Amino acid sequence: MPVWLREHSWRQTLTAVYLSLPLRGARATPANIFCSEQYLKVSIPPFLFEAVLYAPIDDTNSTAKIGNGNIFFTLYKREPAMWDSLTLANADKEKLQYLRENAVLKAQEKAKEETEAKKITKQEHKKYALEATMKLEEAERKRIEDLKEKERQKVAKELELWKSQQKDGDKYKSIQKEGELHQEIEPLKERKNEKMNKTRILNEGTSKTRLKSTKGCHGSCSIFSQNLKEEQLPAPRVAATIKVNFTPRVFPTALRESRVAEEEEWLHKQAEARRIINSDLSELEDLKEEEKNPDWLKDKGNKMFAMGDYLGAVNAYNLAVRLNNKLPLLYLNRAACHLKLRNLHKAIEDSSKALELLTPAVPDNENARVKAHVRRGTAFCQLELYTEGLQDFEAALKIDPRNKNIEKDAEKIRHLIQGTMQSS
Repeated sequence: MPVWLREHSWRQTLTAVYLSLPLRGARATPANIFCSEQYLKVSIPPFLFEAVLYAPIDDTNSTAKIGNGNIFFTLYKREPAMWDSLTLANADKEKLQYLRENAVLKAQEKAKEETEAKKITKQEHKKYALEATMKLEEAERKRIEDLKEKERQKVAKELELWKSQQKDGDKYKSIQKEGELHQEIEPLKERKNEKMNKTRILNEGTSKTRLKSTKGCHGSCSIFSQNLKEEQLPAPRVAATIKVNFTPRVFPTALRESRVAEEEEWLHKQAEARRIINSDLSELEDLKEEEKNPDWLKDKGNKMFAMGDYLGAVNAYNLAVRLNNKLPLLYLNRAACHLKLRNLHKAIEDSSKALELLTPAVPDNENARVKAHVRRGTAFCQLELYTEGLQDFEAALKIDPRNKNIEKDAEKIRHLIQGTMQSS
């Protein structure tokens, strides 16, 4: 049987009613509170508070803050007036039942309308993200085609230049060969004429002259043979083809000893991503090779975030996380997107996951840990959980004590907490 909460305090102005309800040690959540135009209910088992308000209120703008053992309601009146009492006097059971059922029906209709509106908004976001992605891909395809066309024109020009150089070279070689042949034929003709003249002189001389000429012939013959030996051209050089085999490499750059560990780590990550794709993500077989790379998806998500396409960035980060769930920057960047989209609980989850992966705490990941604490603290504060938010901002200050912006935000949260305690 529920225990009715009778203790409460309230005050009013011309436009608003301020109601404070003690929790008596119970822990309340927004799910325990139901409010409509003229009906307010707080159900925290075993405690129950129910009130039929004196006049209608603006339930859309009215707020409820939970903290420090109290629920503090700010109820804005639909029409400015001073109420005689908080609840409607002389309300019988039938009227109370009618107001309760009417409030539930209106709440259901409102929830249905909000669901339909969210569904339409989500479809519009998906359509916009798809259109933006298609435009980016079309621009990228056009850029690649332009590069290919420029490269083709460049290669065609180089080929034409090479052909013209080859023609000029062939003409020069033919002219050079004709000159060399002419130079070789002229000395042979001259030597032939000299030989014929010597033979004619020898036939006309005397025997003595023949003997002398015979001796001279021996000498001349030796000289002629020596000249023939000198005229012999050297053999052409032996031509051969040298084949050079290079060590196969995945990377286009040369191998460096200082980059071996980094390259091996990158190859290991790529192999792990391919293994995940082949084993668990059969629906991603239609993706391009670069779209299966978590680093490429992270860069694409960063570009979409910079353009203001937060939903598209979340989709890119989601796929990257499915391919590699060990990269803390993916969760950290997705948390920033969720903050922009007001998905506060998801922002808290992603920031917490990033902090889990950013262990152990080393100087290299200080910046990432500061961002994770700030984003999680911001999400807590937007959920009005100022104590948890202050803890995250103080943790960020411990890591980076010189950051003045974080210090100012932490000081604002402290003032909010003090103001809440004083009002309660």
